[in-house]
Amino acid sequence: MASNESILQGVHVLGPVSESQKKILTPEALAFLALLQRSFNSTRKALLERRKIRQAELDKGALPDFLPETKHIRENPTWKGAPPAPGLVDRRVEITGPTDRKMVVNALNADVWTYMADFEDSSAPTWDNMVNGQVNLYDANRRQVDFKIGNKEYKLRTDKKLPTLIVRPRGWHLEEKHVTVDGEPMSGSLFDFGLYFFHNAFETVKRGFGPYFYLPKMESHLEARLWNDVFNLAQDYIGMPRGTIRGTVLIETILAAFEMDEIIYELRDHSSGLNCGRWDYIFSVIKKFRQNSNFVLPDRSAVTMTVPFMDAYVKLLIQTCHKRGVHAMGGMAAQIPIKDDPAANEKAMEGVRADKLREVRAGHDGTWVAHPALASIAVDIFNKHMPTPNQLFVRREDVTIGQNDLLNMNVPGQITEAGIRKNLNIGLGYMEAWIRGVGCVPINYLMEDAATAEVSRSQLWQWVRHGVTTAEGKRVDKAYALKLLKEQAQELSQNAPKGNKFGLASQYFAGQVTGEDYADFLTSLLYNEITSQGSPKAASKL
Repeated sequence: MASNESILQGVHVLGPVSESQKKILTPEALAFLALLQRSFNSTRKALLERRKIRQAELDKGALPDFLPETKHIRENPTWKGAPPAPGLVDRRVEITGPTDRKMVVNALNADVWTYMADFEDSSAPTWDNMVNGQVNLYDANRRQVDFKIGNKEYKLRTDKKLPTLIVRPRGWHLEEKHVTVDGEPMSGSLFDFGLYFFHNAFETVKRGFGPYFYLPKMESHLEARLWNDVFNLAQDYIGMPRGTIRGTVLIETILAAFEMDEIIYELRDHSSGLNCGRWDYIFSVIKKFRQNSNFVLPDRSAVTMTVPFMDAYVKLLIQTCHKRGVHAMGGMAAQIPIKDDPAANEKAMEGVRADKLREVRAGHDGTWVAHPALASIAVDIFNKHMPTPNQLFVRREDVTIGQNDLLNMNVPGQITEAGIRKNLNIGLGYMEAWIRGVGCVPINYLMEDAATAEVSRSQLWQWVRHGVTTAEGKRVDKAYALKLLKEQAQELSQNAPKGNKFGLASQYFAGQVTGEDYADFLTSLLYNEITSQGSPKAASKL
């Protein structure tokens, strides 16, 4: 095997490294990152090019369908995914959130079964956020994460077993520009995965679980194959048995919905199931078919989990997972308590109960919450209706879902000026916070992340592009969209603290809501605003 010194030639760290971060950015860890990058980055880039080719086909009116070349995988009933790993047999309630130290302590203290620590949609990828997040997870796995702010102490509970930790790295499309390998930015996915795995793989196994991951934003089974190759190399490199890693894939793109069997198949020795990433899924439907007037959706509030295309996606996901012996995880309850209005709070919580009841009755094995206060609601529903650790035996053989079901855009509802303004508020509010380095933002008592901001701007783009008419009789065109954007940005800026970033957020947003330019992801569009590259430091000198 090559020496670390030779591997580290061509590896540079462009972000500042504090004393506490040095235990993460060690020469050994950076050598492992370089190995991952050199082994897999060319495949990653080729798969991203494949996405562009697929998008060009969709722009011309092509529609996705189940792949003929993988029919033999879908129709073979004998293969299975991996059996549930230690700490992942019962996942009835999972809490998700960013990796700041306070969130890590609060999430691990919550009455839930797992905690998804998120480097992706609920984190703004500043250098400090990404590296400090790794520090916090390193410390959490070793039960040394307690800290104090003023007189307030944050300590891990010792009266019960802590939730299983699962990490969500960034998607394949994102880069980590603060580390370069041979002159190219690192893949954000490989950076997040690599650092966590290198430092925590053996520690997590020692503590009774393992190196577990949520895998976001995939658009094909070939992207799952790449993750599986990464997992195999990583385990081989540190001398860990293959199959120790587990990956739960978020089905949050319309294209992945047609390849769920194949995605589990590619990861099968490492698969821990699929998850319904509802907001990203809606975003993907709008994004992929944005040039097609048959896919124009009404106000975001009308696009619920019970509309035809969402209902079909849920049923197919549960059926597919249980056929293959892996977990089918439900979606996010993004509500946060409304402390100053008991009546409004009860109405919001009733909505959460109904959503979780729908999930458990459909056959889901668990669900997500964004706030610890919602955990008890989800736990009560799942405990009552799922006395077993999971529902892998609920096979949903009554379900038959085809292409038309997944693409059924018969969604009742209207497009209203209030809906447009709401989208503008969510998009601006999220982008402003993101530019300040904050990745999840409470807006109107919902915890909004990148996915909901993406739905907001994509709907606005789509409505302008196709010249829809609102319920009030107003045609939505570029001038109207920009007028409302200006009004909402001024209102938000006036009510925000001095020095806010609404002006900058508005400039970026204006380019995204006119039915013309369309960035692949808001996070990619804004990333340069939060990078802090300094002079390159050779990795071997850290």
